Amino acid sequence: MADPLTEPALPVATVAAPRLPRVSAATDAAAMRRVAQEFEAVFLAQMLKPMFADAEAEAPFGGGPSEEIWRSVQLDEIGKSIARSGGIGLASAVERELLRLQAETEDAGR
Repeated sequence: MADPLTEPALPVATVAAPRLPRVSAATDAAAMRRVAQEFEAVFLAQMLKPMFADAEAEAPFGGGPSEEIWRSVQLDEIGKSIARSGGIGLASAVERELLRLQAETEDAGR
């Protein structure tokens, strides 16, 4: 009896991966730029979080769960703003790597 954990249920030759529709290279580049910038924004927000960890708001308007939620949203927006303004160079490095990986994948598929 075949072991289902080590042997495929169907021979690999009979299983074909579905072809995904391709979009234009310009759309890919723009999408990758957007994704890279979003990644940098999230990264920056996480790096900024320790800076605000000990910042305490004064009563009667600060503190509590609402303050934590507001601080999280504020850090997200600060990260987005920094990334939109050129950031720290992380977005461009991520974009280059994504484009390189896409080119390798396309070359391997030919």
